[in-house]
Amino acid sequence: MNPGPTENGLHWIADAYSTSFTLTLGEGLSPYELLGRVGAQEHHIVPLTRSAAYELLLREEEDHISDLDFLDWEDEAAVARLTSAGFLPAPPVTIVRAGSVTGWAYALEESHCHTGTYLAALSERGRAFCVHRNAKGFSRVDHACHGDAMTSFEPGLPHLTNGAPAEVALGFVHSGDEPGDVAFLRFLEDELGISLPWKETEAELSAAAFT
Repeated sequence: MNPGPTENGLHWIADAYSTSFTLTLGEGLSPYELLGRVGAQEHHIVPLTRSAAYELLLREEEDHISDLDFLDWEDEAAVARLTSAGFLPAPPVTIVRAGSVTGWAYALEESHCHTGTYLAALSERGRAFCVHRNAKGFSRVDHACHGDAMTSFEPGLPHLTNGAPAEVALGFVHSGDEPGDVAFLRFLEDELGISLPWKETEAELSAAAFT
């Protein structure tokens, strides 16, 4: 299910990335700073749309680059840039695309959770959040603040919490009326006042490949 072109907020991500997704938020960071803190080199960051990133993730190494709809395979400079940055010839394990919203940088991943490993580093200027749903439908939320991990929990499953309970650390209580990750995304919308335009996240964002 794809949301409409005017859909904003955060909770729509759970529908737009229905199989698996990771949303990471870092307070006080730029997109380039976020990508740098999760291991990207600045000269390896390229602009990619979501559909282009998806094409790169799904391809096989032996596939000819002419099969990529977004790329003019005869553009040697573009091919060389993607190759040197790790997007080609073998598909990367994950691609992290990052953008900005007032006071925050955000990152989106299609299936993996590369950014979650670096949440403490992403929180050095304030707060950081990572919401991940895996392909089996399980979700997890991680929260760090000023360089320290605060809590890690599965919404609706408090016995699987590491650190402070979600209601203590964040004031979040999952009622069970909707999936836990959707409920937490709605909670972030209200608590942080963050709204990501769907069209913006589909368009070109700064992207880094990780193998």
